[in-house]
Amino acid sequence: MDATLSQLLESIDLTPTGNLQPLSGGDIAAVYRLETRQGQVVIKHDDASRLRGEAEGLRALRSASGQLVVPEVLGLSAGWLVIESLDTVPGGPQSETALGEGLRGLHSVIGDAHGWHQDNACGRTPQPNAPLSDGRAFQRERRLLPLCEACHQCGLLDAALRGRIDRLAQELERWLPDAPPSLLHGDLWSGNVLFTTKGPAIIDPAVYRHYPEVDIAMLTLFGSPGEAFFDAYWNGDAPTDWPRREALFQLYPLLNHLLLFGASYRSAVERSVARLESYT
Repeated sequence: MDATLSQLLESIDLTPTGNLQPLSGGDIAAVYRLETRQGQVVIKHDDASRLRGEAEGLRALRSASGQLVVPEVLGLSAGWLVIESLDTVPGGPQSETALGEGLRGLHSVIGDAHGWHQDNACGRTPQPNAPLSDGRAFQRERRLLPLCEACHQCGLLDAALRGRIDRLAQELERWLPDAPPSLLHGDLWSGNVLFTTKGPAIIDPAVYRHYPEVDIAMLTLFGSPGEAFFDAYWNGDAPTDWPRREALFQLYPLLNHLLLFGASYRSAVERSVARLESYT
């Protein structure tokens, strides 16, 4: 076992009883399960700054969320993160209702500005979070335009499609009202939602404050929860322009997937852009 990890485990009074067992789903970081005398834990190995951001995000969500399960951070040191292991169970309508209610509660935690007090990462992609008072400006200047430029510089986005995204970003004030900045998970695709013996759980965050629909749009990007979730989350107050917001807030994660995983995501980006343009 890595010496740094061994020292970290000793410092938090965990005694291994076996070897690291790889877990599936670690597209960015290496993820392991480890049996110890004190119980099972999950261990991640990644860039130290990304893990610091993840640990801070987990602590922020755990502190703010009264209904959602967030794994406890047990230890962090030089590229290793040790967190609580969760016992998963199959989901169902009752679980989706609890998830909807829990996310609504999380999003009710409001900050002073859109963004976060420090940058973090979404996957391997650096995520700029310098706060802005206006949500439209934040979405444009901290999300869409930086990723557009990064994809263009890598040859993944041609000038024409880049220009279409730029025009959409410049027109946000024409239709999207500003909103109080909600605390977000920030990378809430379905793989980062678990159903556990203690209730619905969220893992692997990229935390910041912004429009609450950001999390919901990410949750519907690669599949979608059922009606029980939406009934509980919207609680009779869904925004009338939700389909348009969904298209907008799916554009950033699609650009991120294009940057991370390559040209196979370009058509999805183009479809999202065309969907947004259909509203103009």
